[in-house]
Amino acid sequence: MNVFEELQARGMIAQMTNEEKIKDLLVNDKIKFYIGFDPTADSLHVGHFVQMMVMGHMQRAGHTPIALFGGGTGMVGDPSGKTDMRRMLTREEVDYNISCFQKQMSSVIDFSEGKAIMVNNADWLANLNYIDFLREIGVKFSVNKMLAAECYKQRMEKGLTLFELNYMVMQSYDFLVLSREHDCILELGGDDQWSNIIGGVELNRRCDGKETYGMTFKLLLTSEGKKMGKTEGGAVWLDPNKTSPFDFYQYWRNIADADVINCLKMLTFLPLEEIAEYEKYEGSDINKAKEVLAFEVTKLIHGEEEAVKAQEGARALFSSKSNTDNMPTVALEDADFVDGEANILDVMVKAKAAKSKGEARRLIDQGGVSVDDVKVPNFTFAISKEALENAPVILKKGKKFFVKITL
Repeated sequence: MNVFEELQARGMIAQMTNEEKIKDLLVNDKIKFYIGFDPTADSLHVGHFVQMMVMGHMQRAGHTPIALFGGGTGMVGDPSGKTDMRRMLTREEVDYNISCFQKQMSSVIDFSEGKAIMVNNADWLANLNYIDFLREIGVKFSVNKMLAAECYKQRMEKGLTLFELNYMVMQSYDFLVLSREHDCILELGGDDQWSNIIGGVELNRRCDGKETYGMTFKLLLTSEGKKMGKTEGGAVWLDPNKTSPFDFYQYWRNIADADVINCLKMLTFLPLEEIAEYEKYEGSDINKAKEVLAFEVTKLIHGEEEAVKAQEGARALFSSKSNTDNMPTVALEDADFVDGEANILDVMVKAKAAKSKGEARRLIDQGGVSVDDVKVPNFTFAISKEALENAPVILKKGKKFFVKITL
């Protein structure tokens, strides 16, 4: 199976500018392609994962990925999918975020000599002469056509700034620069980037008469059509300091039954033949497929050692014989105790089982909180320091959240 057929079979491809030509290039040639990542945070998240996997499949097939980090475009911010303008970042924030992205992407992409290329579009965007840029590039764009693009259309009611209107032009210019300097002929991206990618393809043709191509990939959605990668605590990050390997594992272990096979196809390198066997699972056996998914994805991002620890910690939930060494842990300090006792509301907030004492109280009232498998009766319940000196206790919220409380 060639890489084009592989991506199709995994259900990843959404749109292409020229299907026949792109298939020919991917099967019969070795090309350079790029995907852009704007450094709007100090970590990549689950939403970036599909793009990283596509780069991985393409690289394994012999193509050369160019990871473009938006040191320039990140100073503006992509309006796609946003109802309001993004917060403007400082140059220092953008540079720091890029350094974080580079480390995280290396878990999936081989950036050793000659295998892949990293570029920062601030290198050509930051010092542009505005008038020269308008004369050379701006004249190639129709504002009427731009405003009809989905990424801008949804912003028209609340208002679209001239600042944001430049984003499509800047991203399109990226493709022109990469085509000229690296002979890059294919831009890839999430399906929400289709309008921006088309802009780059057309700009290459208008400026240099060069045929380039674009291909988008499906966003990671649940079977209900909602974006994956969100929890009660916010986004699921690839940075272990923002989302621990255990919580990362648990996110995939607890996804809906209907989403397991799609995630195995899109987010792992497991052979499709093996995934087809998991597709036959029914009832409680689906949990075995979820464990495979959680382990494989955690191994890709955090390494096998952390994946094993996370798996052991998760299994400890369901077996009293398992040790709890790898459970997520929160240590209470002297300041957390009053007369030798720590109130359950304070403990829950510190353990991030609730965002506030009010939320913690509601959860307790609903009967969804337990300590060492005993339901917490009311919000006056406390954990004694003396008890913790003898052994840690396990705080549970619902069926999926648990944490070991120690001193």
